[in-house]
Amino acid sequence: MFHFRMIVWFSLVLLLVSSVPSIMAAEPAGCKIRITDKGLDMLKSETQRFVEEELSNISMPDMKGKEGRFQYTITEVKITELNLTHADLRFIPDIGLLFDVQNSSISLTFNRRILYWFFYDTGNINASAEGVNINTALNLIRDDEGRLKINNISCDANIAKMRAKFSGTLGRVYDFLGRVLTTGMRFLLNQQICPALNHAALVHVNSLLETIPVRTEVDQFIGIDYSLIDDPVVTSRSLDMNFRGMFFDLSQQNVSLVNYAVEPVIREYDRMVYLALSEFFFDSGMFSYYTAGIFQLKIVNEKMPKDLEMLLRTTYFGAMMMLNPALVDAPMSLQIAVNSPPKTTIKTSGATVAMTANVKVMVLPPGQPPVQMSSMTMETKFNAKVSMREKRLCVHLIPLQAPLKTMLQMSVVPLINNWTKTGVRIPLADGMDFVEEVVEYHNSKTRSKIKHKPVPRKSRTSENTARNKS
Repeated sequence: MFHFRMIVWFSLVLLLVSSVPSIMAAEPAGCKIRITDKGLDMLKSETQRFVEEELSNISMPDMKGKEGRFQYTITEVKITELNLTHADLRFIPDIGLLFDVQNSSISLTFNRRILYWFFYDTGNINASAEGVNINTALNLIRDDEGRLKINNISCDANIAKMRAKFSGTLGRVYDFLGRVLTTGMRFLLNQQICPALNHAALVHVNSLLETIPVRTEVDQFIGIDYSLIDDPVVTSRSLDMNFRGMFFDLSQQNVSLVNYAVEPVIREYDRMVYLALSEFFFDSGMFSYYTAGIFQLKIVNEKMPKDLEMLLRTTYFGAMMMLNPALVDAPMSLQIAVNSPPKTTIKTSGATVAMTANVKVMVLPPGQPPVQMSSMTMETKFNAKVSMREKRLCVHLIPLQAPLKTMLQMSVVPLINNWTKTGVRIPLADGMDFVEEVVEYHNSKTRSKIKHKPVPRKSRTSENTARNKS
């Protein structure tokens, strides 16, 4: 049974890009990921272990033959050790990945049964293949579902020489027979390496790539479309993938926000992984929650926070006294309906979310019709703090304004944060997590950085440090 587990911790730069209208022939990406050659170095050891595991499971056929007065049978050929000392993983421009093994060795054992005249001999033979060279190129494409996939693999493998050491009373007599056996075994081993790697790439690695979400649910209200909008772009230094990066309402999956945002651009190669998100990424999420109807709520009775109730009573105390002093002790309710999709703005100073809502403040005297104290349209802005946990992107809104608008912030902000705090998974395969992040906010001219260093997931504590750069 195939088993392959890859755990890789990447360092990440998260780029948030402002939305400057532009004319583009193709659909702009809402999400772009770059894996650099530094990130590829992290994968090299895992890839090497994966190849070693696949080659260790090679099944060699039995060999039978006759050489002069010798009759031989070779059975139970097993690879005992692979020493892929000179392995390299790198990008091939416009194609994909190259895994190259040079001047390595393979140790194996097999059982012999040999008949010479009337002598019959059995035993175990240790052998080694030396000068093992394997050159494997993987072609990466976007499949019909918009998923990253290995389309084909080219493989060339050869073994320079093979040695076998016989033991037993007739060991020296069999030395010349060893040349015959090792020649045949080298041929068979050469024939087995590439088919094993082809199967590993086209079946097992593609199965791993299928763990990358393409179109999946985020929660019971919205989903996200991470389909690739074109084939990955491969250079000698990086692999760039352009994803749609669009949220959608699960109940109205054909209703979506048009992407007028600027295409995210990544110009750096210093970090292992870069994740760039445009304003469209966040706006489509807010739009989807808006069309799903979760931005409408009625806060009353036990749902009313004590601080909010105190704010309402203080604000409308005079109005209630003028209408009817008995209203002062009556329960109050707050009815809120966001009347347009919230809008994200990204600048070098950070990200903000603006929204407008219709707000009604009601007094609920027992046994009497509700009394409306206020009806207004309110506009407010929030800071948006973006962060990564392993491979989940999280957004947390922080209120900016006070006085009357505080009632909107105290009610709507917890509602939005309730859905955004768990985060949304970004399109990386299982086993890849982030251990360090740097968040950058970009517009057309300048940039700023907010740096966070979460501890690895093995730790139970949480340590973050922040540092601003300009």
